[in-house]
Amino acid sequence: MQRSSLPLHGVKVIDFGQYIAGPAVAMILGDLGATVVRIEPPSGPLWDSPANATLNRNKLIVTVDLKTEKGLDEAISLIKNADVVVENFRPGVLAKLGIDFAALRRADPGLITVSIPGYASDDQLRRDWRAFESVVAASSGLFTSGILGGLGRVLMGVNPTFTPLPLASAYGTMLAVTAAVLVLQSRERTGTGDHIEVPLASALTEGLGYNSLTIENLPSRYVWAGEKEIVRRKAAGLPLNLSYDEIQKYMDPFARHYKCQDGQMIYLCCTGHLQHTKRCLQILGLYEELVQDGLPEEADTFIPLKDWKSGFSVGAFPVPQDWAEKIAALIEPVFATRTAGEWDRLFGEGGVPATTNRWLKDWISGEHTQLTGLVIEVDDPEYGRMKQPGAVAWLEESGEATLAPQPRRWVEFSEALAALNKGTPREKSSSSRPVNGSRSWLEGVKVLDLCNVIAGPESGAYLARFGADVIKLDATKSHYDSLFTIVYSLNNMRGKRSVLVDIRSEGGRDVFEKLVKSVDVVIWNATDRQVKNTGLDLESLRAINPKAIFCQLDCYSGVRPGPRSDYRGYDNLVQAATGITLRFAGRADQPEDHAPAAGTLDVNGGLGAALAIAAALYQKYRTGLVGRARTSLSAVSGLVQLPFFYDYEGRAPFNEPGGVDAKGFNPLSSLYETADGRTLMLNASDKDLARLNKVKGLEGLSDVPAQARGQHLKEVFAEGTAEVWISKLRAADVGAAVCQRMDEIRSSNSRPADGDSGIRKGSYSFSVFHDHPCGHVITQVDPYAIRPILGTIHAFPPPEKYGASTTSILRQLGYSNEQIDSMLATGAVSNSWSDEYLPS
Repeated sequence: MQRSSLPLHGVKVIDFGQYIAGPAVAMILGDLGATVVRIEPPSGPLWDSPANATLNRNKLIVTVDLKTEKGLDEAISLIKNADVVVENFRPGVLAKLGIDFAALRRADPGLITVSIPGYASDDQLRRDWRAFESVVAASSGLFTSGILGGLGRVLMGVNPTFTPLPLASAYGTMLAVTAAVLVLQSRERTGTGDHIEVPLASALTEGLGYNSLTIENLPSRYVWAGEKEIVRRKAAGLPLNLSYDEIQKYMDPFARHYKCQDGQMIYLCCTGHLQHTKRCLQILGLYEELVQDGLPEEADTFIPLKDWKSGFSVGAFPVPQDWAEKIAALIEPVFATRTAGEWDRLFGEGGVPATTNRWLKDWISGEHTQLTGLVIEVDDPEYGRMKQPGAVAWLEESGEATLAPQPRRWVEFSEALAALNKGTPREKSSSSRPVNGSRSWLEGVKVLDLCNVIAGPESGAYLARFGADVIKLDATKSHYDSLFTIVYSLNNMRGKRSVLVDIRSEGGRDVFEKLVKSVDVVIWNATDRQVKNTGLDLESLRAINPKAIFCQLDCYSGVRPGPRSDYRGYDNLVQAATGITLRFAGRADQPEDHAPAAGTLDVNGGLGAALAIAAALYQKYRTGLVGRARTSLSAVSGLVQLPFFYDYEGRAPFNEPGGVDAKGFNPLSSLYETADGRTLMLNASDKDLARLNKVKGLEGLSDVPAQARGQHLKEVFAEGTAEVWISKLRAADVGAAVCQRMDEIRSSNSRPADGDSGIRKGSYSFSVFHDHPCGHVITQVDPYAIRPILGTIHAFPPPEKYGASTTSILRQLGYSNEQIDSMLATGAVSNSWSDEYLPS
């Protein structure tokens, strides 16, 4: 299949990016069909890594010296032929070199410019910091153990904790590239481009939105046993020093790692869903035994806990500790009767979320990734035949064209310019709207959101912030318990109207089809089997609404089908399958979730869906073709692991830092404790030794043998306070930051909710909802990471209660009051799951 079939064919991109985020945005645009010219300085890329082969695929690389008049003229000539320009320097750096985005956009209102600085340009404190990945992570609260390692590492007393994953760059990439394509599709209707700033610190904070959400006086039914143990120990003055084995007793038995016959660990994660939990126990042969032992099952888990027959129901989360220990004791010996691979297949084919824990190397070379295109092969000029992560998003009809990207290629300026001049040039007449006029990029676009849990609903919420009219459709009885619905929806239901419909009933099916007919986009996180059974496959959807774009996201899919394509799962299961869990743990026999509660893959999965939808909209407006948009959590896992996600003959060992003792990559890029008990993140390299030698207290560091630098720096940093060291290091323009706790960042950057999106509040922005309809005070991150000049970002009030818009939506579809009353009476539709917004 030719690249000309891809949705962004004809789009011209200039890439000034360095390190990860900027180049990755341009890479993804190239994967979707854009022509990309990369401008590289004479000294080459600032980051020397084999990952550059991935980041620069589908790109023509031209060497340009922006510090010379000739080089500047060449760069501007290339930009004048472009649709999108991407950079990720510190604010103002590119303008000082003579590339003034504001002036370029005045001359060409259709130009789209994207800046991805470390910190916001209006953040006077931080904007000029040398904002490497670990610096942003430390200053943004990522290394807080309760965020990155979950409550397990809090119980172990590990704080702070380190990760080599570039989460800030991954979130920044997905937010920026999605915004760029949303502007492209908007430009097809308005003629106007935009300038977009996406600070990495803001992107990371938004990505951790589920981890930083606070609910005052959260009912005890939602509190995990480990949380209660932390509170108990702190109140009693007991140390938080439990071992890995000791914290297992506090784990939910349906969200735990179990050892199998072959010694491999399998991750079972089927909690919070009645059918998944029951199927799990049936596959294990334990369901009947537990029922006879009194395993309780509530008919309705959305009623207050005080009205339950007991304090527990199968399928609810969390499982009380007495039941948890009893169930886990029964499960453990059963898993020991088969190999991990056998259990993996049994659960996958049985519709139960579970997976074997794998190392990244095993995932890259696995059968599923090879068959699906989640891993592709590229003939790189430096590394030869090279395995790389596949596309993060694609359209079904052209996905095959993403499987064989062109390797990076260095060219002369004339060839780069000629490549940009190919095809029909974009008309650059005056915009139909004034350059300083605001607008919503998705104004008039109607979306039907059928999704559940986090990744899927996140995509609909993301589209709503740009003006899309989003209707969230759920079943009349939730498949998930109230933690996975109501609590998670505090983030991902904002900006949506909610309707509850039993689409299996005759009247409900009619409502469903009328809704599908009324929208431009349908989104669902489901397997191929579910999509077909619901009548949303290609032919069935065409019969209902041939103009609707359907977006499907799931856990394991790639462009082609593979053995795991119909397996179900969640963020933390894909972590386990793709190597993230074992890398974080540092060992195969003690796997740990990396940034649980959606902090690693879910949000980027939602952004991947939004990206695919944006590309499909652009294609539809430009060519009339209606595409089917796709992504998966496995696809975005490649971006999250991009610095290590490659293989080729002669590759260095897969030995990224991991485990509770990991402090960094090497002595110059590591965590150090200072005299005041705080932790400093030093993010430097051998290139910075001359700078470090000039720092008082670090003189002569370059003369210290490399193998002795870690101990030397540990002793030196322990002699001064964190603030003193940070002041010295920043004065020398060395990357460094004090590790901040998430609660510190949140409390310092929160304000009473005022309807403002926060895009002019600096690098961090939270809103406090004192009158939230759930009855609790809620603090949550603002939708502020994407900062357009022209585009409007909508900040919505708290989400309405599930079903609150059922009647109004049915009236909008043309149903009479009598018909609505009849459907309510028969259960075809409903206007509520529960009396209480957040069941107590």
